[in-house]
Amino acid sequence: MPVPAPLTSGAQAADMGGHTMGTSWHVKLMRPPHMALSELQTGVQHTLDQVVAQMSHWDVNSDLSRFNSAPAGSWHCLPPALFTVLDYALFIAQQSGGAFDPSIGKIVNIWGFGPDHRASTVPDATVLQQARQSCGWQQLSVERLPQRAYQPGGVHLDLSGIAKGFGVDQVARYLEAQGINAYLVEVGGELRGLGCKPDNSPWWVQLEQPASNRVTAIRTIVALHGLSIATSGDYRRYFEQEGQRYSHTIDPRTGYPIEHALASVTVLHAECMAADALATAMLVLGPEAGLAYAEQWRLPCLFISRSAQGLSETMSSAMRAMLEKE
Repeated sequence: MPVPAPLTSGAQAADMGGHTMGTSWHVKLMRPPHMALSELQTGVQHTLDQVVAQMSHWDVNSDLSRFNSAPAGSWHCLPPALFTVLDYALFIAQQSGGAFDPSIGKIVNIWGFGPDHRASTVPDATVLQQARQSCGWQQLSVERLPQRAYQPGGVHLDLSGIAKGFGVDQVARYLEAQGINAYLVEVGGELRGLGCKPDNSPWWVQLEQPASNRVTAIRTIVALHGLSIATSGDYRRYFEQEGQRYSHTIDPRTGYPIEHALASVTVLHAECMAADALATAMLVLGPEAGLAYAEQWRLPCLFISRSAQGLSETMSSAMRAMLEKE
């Protein structure tokens, strides 16, 4: 872990926030005295607006939406940020055996968790099967020079499992470019921190867990210096039908919401984009396969599962080692 850089002389604690990606963003930072907070607020908002303009599947004018509506058999040059996210999403799709899949847009929409309509009923099996024909990360191809992607026809990208994390990273890079070396960035619950507060204490954050259909803080805390943290949970959006609960977390390999006991996965990583995608992948994989994946790649992760006795925690070896050092 990097050693915190000394604070700029006269730096003052500041907070700012706004809205993006259907949620909120917040930044705590140590502001150098010559920098106006209003300018930093504008810069952060513009940074996040650029992510939305490229990656929103809700905005019909976004670069992603234009790719989704493009004709079959066409290649499309992508903005650098969108290409970076899609390229990494495809890497995690391959590495996780399809537990994470950026091509799942149509299935998400049919279940009512996308931009078309709100979730309320289980979709018709025939309609769902038809949608699955145009899903599958293997159908997508990308070329790095030039940075472009192939639309095979009818594939709808959905980057909601990775875009927030990327947005956090972009804000962090923007702040560092302004000479700010102490900050805590949060977008919709995903975080990235660097440096220390005036008392030289780190940015301590609490991990979250589901409880009684809501999110509450638990006692496990970590220091975010040069680290990001992302949590994926099945409790954030769902609907119920005939006594059964259907989560917004869809298993791309089946086209149906996950049904196992794993309720949430929290991942620590240097890059929030990676933490975001990995948390989603391991939530889909489930308690046993998810933990095996974390151990294979030495990922610091916290798994929370439901049982008849309540919630239980399982930490990967890398997470236990990290907390012991702290």
